[in-house]
Amino acid sequence: MLLTSFKVLSFGCYGTLIDRDLGILTALRPLLESGRIGLSREEVLAAFDRQESALQASNPGLPYSEMLAQAHRALAREWAVLCSDAEHTLFGRSVPKWPAFADAPAALQYFRRYFKIAALTNGDRDSFAGSARRLEAKFDLVCTAEEIGSYMPDPRNIHYVVHKLAKLAYVAGQILHIGASPQRDLAPAAAAGLATAWIDRRPGGGDADKVPLPEGALFGPRFSSIADLVKAHQEELRA
Repeated sequence: MLLTSFKVLSFGCYGTLIDRDLGILTALRPLLESGRIGLSREEVLAAFDRQESALQASNPGLPYSEMLAQAHRALAREWAVLCSDAEHTLFGRSVPKWPAFADAPAALQYFRRYFKIAALTNGDRDSFAGSARRLEAKFDLVCTAEEIGSYMPDPRNIHYVVHKLAKLAYVAGQILHIGASPQRDLAPAAAAGLATAWIDRRPGGGDADKVPLPEGALFGPRFSSIADLVKAHQEELRA
C-alpha cells in the first residue's frame, strides 16, 4: 500500500490524535483519590471502557459529554464513592482538556499539504471543538457521533464519512482511514471497503486485537505513531 496513492486521510480522534487514556485518568483522579481506589492504570481504564461501551450501546444518541458524566456516575456507584452532580458534569466536560499527542499537530499540518483530512470522532461538537484547538488543525471534514446518532464501531459512522466524502467527489478507494483501535476504527473501515493504517501507540506494541475481518479486506499497515506515518510518506516521496 502506497500512502501517495490516496487523496484523503480520515482520522479517528481519541486514542489516535488525542491522548484519550491520559485525559481520562487525569479527569478521574479526584474520584480515585476521594475513594482511595487502589486500582492500576490498566484496571481503571478497563472499568471506564466497560461503562462507556455499555452506555454507548444503550444510548447511542446521547452526546459524548453527557455520556461521560453518566459513566463517571456509574463508576462512583461501582466504587462506592459519594460524588455530587457537579463532579459528574465536570468529568463530562473534561474532553477539551485531554492532551494532544506530541506528534499530532505537526503531522496534521504536514499532511494538509498533500491530502484532504477528515476526522471521525465519538465526541460531540463542543468536545471536539476543544480537541481541534489542541491539534492546531483545520479539518476539511468533521463527523461526530452526535450528528450521526451512533457511536463507533457502529458501521453507520464510517459509512457516514464515506457518504460525505463522496459528495466532495472522493471515492472509497481514495480514502485511507487511520485509527488506534482495531475494534472501533479499523474493522468497520475495512468492512466498508477502505484501506486502513493502525497507529499502535502502546509501549512496545503488543499482540493485535483479535478482530474478525471480512474476507479480502485491506487491514494495515501498523505504525507506532503519527510521526512514523509522516516518515513513511516522506520516504515514498523520496523514492
